[in-house]
Amino acid sequence: MTELLQAVRSTKTTCPYCGVGCGVVVRTQAGKIIDVKGDETHPANLGKLCSKGSKLAETATANVYGQVRASQPLLRIQRDQHVQPTDWNTALDFTAREFARLISTYGPDSVGFYISGQLLTEDYYVFNKLAKGLIGTNNIDTNSRLCMSSAVSGYKRTLGADAPPCNYDDLALADCVFIAGSNMAYAHPVAYRRLEAARAAKPGHKLIVVDPRATDTALMADLHLKIQPGTDVMLFNAMLHVMMQQGWLDMAYINKHTEGFDAVAKGLADYTPKLAASVCGVPEGDIVLAATWFAQSNRTLSLYCQGLNQATTGTDKNTSLIALHLATGQIGKEGAGPFSLTGQPNAMGGREVGGLSTLLPAHRELNNPAHVAEVAAFWGVKQISATPGASAVEMFDQLEQGKIKAVWVACTNPAHSLPNSQKVARALQNAELVVVQDAYLTPATVQYADVLLPATTWGEKEGTVTNSERRISRVRPAMPAYADSKNDWQIVVEFAKRLEVELHKLGVESPRIDGQGIDGNCNAFMPYSSTEEIFNEHCETTRGRDLDITGLSYAILETDGPQQWPMPEGAIQGKARLYEDGVYPTATGKAKFVFAPYEPVAEEADARFPWRLNTGRLRDQWHGASRTGTLAEFFSHEAEPVIALHPADFKRLNLKPQSWVSVKSRRATITLRAKEDESVARNQAVLPMHWGPEFFGGKAGVGGVNALTIEAFDPYSKQPELKHSAVNIQRVHLPWQVVVFVHSEHWLSLWQKARTLYAEFDAAVCVPVGREQTGVLFRAASAQAPAKEIIDRLQALFECEGGDVMVYSDPKTDARRRIGVKVQANAQGQTATLNKVFLAGNIESEGWLRNYFDQQLDVMPLRSFLLAPASQPPGVQTEAVRMVCNCVGISEKSIEQAVEAGLAIACAKNMPVSENELLASLQGTLKCGTQCGSCVPEIRKLIRAQASLATIAT
Repeated sequence: MTELLQAVRSTKTTCPYCGVGCGVVVRTQAGKIIDVKGDETHPANLGKLCSKGSKLAETATANVYGQVRASQPLLRIQRDQHVQPTDWNTALDFTAREFARLISTYGPDSVGFYISGQLLTEDYYVFNKLAKGLIGTNNIDTNSRLCMSSAVSGYKRTLGADAPPCNYDDLALADCVFIAGSNMAYAHPVAYRRLEAARAAKPGHKLIVVDPRATDTALMADLHLKIQPGTDVMLFNAMLHVMMQQGWLDMAYINKHTEGFDAVAKGLADYTPKLAASVCGVPEGDIVLAATWFAQSNRTLSLYCQGLNQATTGTDKNTSLIALHLATGQIGKEGAGPFSLTGQPNAMGGREVGGLSTLLPAHRELNNPAHVAEVAAFWGVKQISATPGASAVEMFDQLEQGKIKAVWVACTNPAHSLPNSQKVARALQNAELVVVQDAYLTPATVQYADVLLPATTWGEKEGTVTNSERRISRVRPAMPAYADSKNDWQIVVEFAKRLEVELHKLGVESPRIDGQGIDGNCNAFMPYSSTEEIFNEHCETTRGRDLDITGLSYAILETDGPQQWPMPEGAIQGKARLYEDGVYPTATGKAKFVFAPYEPVAEEADARFPWRLNTGRLRDQWHGASRTGTLAEFFSHEAEPVIALHPADFKRLNLKPQSWVSVKSRRATITLRAKEDESVARNQAVLPMHWGPEFFGGKAGVGGVNALTIEAFDPYSKQPELKHSAVNIQRVHLPWQVVVFVHSEHWLSLWQKARTLYAEFDAAVCVPVGREQTGVLFRAASAQAPAKEIIDRLQALFECEGGDVMVYSDPKTDARRRIGVKVQANAQGQTATLNKVFLAGNIESEGWLRNYFDQQLDVMPLRSFLLAPASQPPGVQTEAVRMVCNCVGISEKSIEQAVEAGLAIACAKNMPVSENELLASLQGTLKCGTQCGSCVPEIRKLIRAQASLATIAT
């Protein structure tokens, strides 16, 4: 029996991050994950994983889960109470009674559900059935609204259905790739690796990248169109104008397979390259060249993501890009077509089941009476409301206004991710009931929960997901549910049974045709005992629809692997590409041209708010970092929340590397540090989306990038303009500062406690630090020194006291320094390393102390200088360590030194050396860039920089 328990077991499942939908193989022993690797048999990734996916095992350890996971239900009956542990029956009974009370008093639209693209399709299905079938409200929306809804609107508006026509094999088959509004190297690194390989194997391949920033993706481009933010429609219209003028259109395709082109052609008359150049801020010749490559290449593939979607004109951006494909016949064939890159692992699956406020299952529409009747009949309910529900932004607006009384949030973090997050906070505080269903305790939204329902997470769940190329994969559990958590679908089913009973008690008529709910028989509506039963019902809803998967089953997914839809009953496999026959799922069978006029961003920069803020992504973080934020090494590439500015703007504001700035929009002001970044254009700024109120804040109670962003949204897709806000940036003088960095076995718990101190300072930051030894960095600044009691609390929290701590205090200024030293004996004598550093009032010595702390260097020879307020100890020069390759742990400095050595050898031998040769040498010696490959673009950038320096020196 002992040998059986210790046996190593392998389980195939999928990665929980981006919409590429990578397959992974999880090895477990005694119910614990021991490692994760890419599934070589999965067609989406062929064994490759990004830096985040390759570290999944490390995020699922008992030590991590013990500090951050929700382990049991929590409940508070009164809003002025703290939540207390309870059991499942008590939590669900209370929630059902409260929902029933609100529904019976105010109607079904008094409640709302805000769910997630990280739920599995089966979870999504039961949530949607609960809201629209049992309760009778369409107030169910998802964080996919923030990511993919404009892509959906663009597809439906032109091609007739929410159905990306391409697949990942097209990356290798295309002759020209057009990337717009996506930093693939960061956001979809596995797909980016495939694109890199395709370019290397195909001489003459063309890559065009449209992005306001010189991102890692743009660095690989043959042509980078560095447009002004929000001017994509102007660019695409000008490109089509050029194609028309040059006679590069496929008129045979247009005439046979499309409609509406004449109106578009008329509308494009004024969209000259000259006009576009002045609006977009790019050379006229580059616009003509982009149009030439796009139209004249044999196969052109477009790839796009949030840069197009997260805008008030997101649908228009998608529509005008798709028009380029329709006009040139670059669609419905290998290596060609408009391919939206899904942001989340199952945003597609959620749309398939109709899990948004404007949809019904299987791509049915609320504005189609026949569709509404079909779903009502299938679910056995008397009717389904045809009134669209509140979308993401609207839901929290109505929650703040009191129209919606209760909200159920599942597997997402609106207090972090929605725009104008202060309004979201007010809405959550104003709600009569907030239910949070989550696997983690760390998200900002958790603090508002009246009921916390602990859910399972990756590695514990079972069901299916659909990736960007319409490929459905099985998700299998590799280990038991953590503590007392339950699967999301099980929580919904148990709640639905209770809710129907409570509604009956209050005299609310059962919505079901059979009326079984009236006499308490509440199993028929949600009868499921397994995810397979839910999946089979979902499949049946798709019969005869464009996404028909009635030929698919768990058994087929087990034996034949992941499959693309459509795959109707009788089909042997799914359809790799759509519209190969030129027939589209529209009333006429033809694709539609829709003219999209250019409109500027919702919030233009002006004299008061002269900077354009872009909310980008980090390479090693995912969304709100509830999972990636539990691994300290994910912070070694980008360590803290800082706002990036062009060097000229940095100089113009008279900033230094440690300067604090206030960033003010029309909604809020946040305070954080700034850095120089040559990839950012003049008068623009970048603050990654991952930095939420969990990571920084201050006395004003404001933290997180989305305190700044605008809630204006696209009228068609209702996707908010998260990508662009107008801001004012000014240097702020905060002379009193404190910085603490400590090693701690319980650093995640320490981080959560430290977050409660943000409000005691004008600005504060707290992030994990370390690799082999992990810990926490706390940084804060204020115009005036805080009260002594605050510093005492901070000092006690980080345990910067005791016999192993060196102490300095100035009673007049309350400046303090506490240095914790760990002394160890060896054959040569004794060594000492730092494990605690506390600097308050004067933090000048932070730099070198941090380097010794990070690298665990011996400080024994420097013990007499450890408490000195000096930027460097006498005779010692130290340099900061910034990791470029997180997989292997190779620093920027190590790469620069290796490149410098390689160039010196080549110079001595008088032999030229190429960038590719230097990269190969680094991969052979340091092994950087040989695992996930996410760091390769940055390595190439470092090679070019060193080569430039070598040229200057020569």
